[in-house]
Amino acid sequence: MKRRSLLFAIAATPVLQPGLSQAAAPIQIYKNPDCGCCNAWIDHLKAAGFAVQVTDTADTSSVRKRFGMPERLASCHTATLEGYVVEGHVPASDIKRLLAMKPQAIGIAVPGMPVGSPGMEYGDRRDPYQVLLVDRNGRERVFASYPR
Repeated sequence: MKRRSLLFAIAATPVLQPGLSQAAAPIQIYKNPDCGCCNAWIDHLKAAGFAVQVTDTADTSSVRKRFGMPERLASCHTATLEGYVVEGHVPASDIKRLLAMKPQAIGIAVPGMPVGSPGMEYGDRRDPYQVLLVDRNGRERVFASYPR
C-alpha cells in the first residue's frame, strides 16, 4: 500500500517549465483589447515560460498611475509580477533577470514602442532601445541596452 501511495504521489507531481517555480505567480497584463502588438508580446512571454493573465482596459494610464510607473515611461501595456511593474515591450529575459536580482524598485520599462523589441518585430528592422530600471522615487537608470 505504501508503494502504491508513493507512485501515485510521483505521478501527481506537476512537471514544471524550465525557469519557473511551482509557486510562480502569473504575470498580470493590462492592455487595450484591440492592440495586436500587446498580443505579440504576450506570445513572447508565454514562449519564455511565463504564465499570463490578461485584463483588457482602454485606460492603461490609470493602471500605470495606480502602480506608480511614471507616465513619461508609458507604452501600450502595463504588467505586474511579484511586486514589480513591467511597462512596455520588455524582453522576457530582462523580466527574469529582474526577478532574480530583486532590486528595490518600482519595476522596469521600455518606453514607447521601439521596432525590434518583443512584440514589435518588423522584418529585419531593429531600432536601438533601452530597458530602464525605475527606482522607488521614479528615477530611472539603464538596466539593459539593445543596439541595432
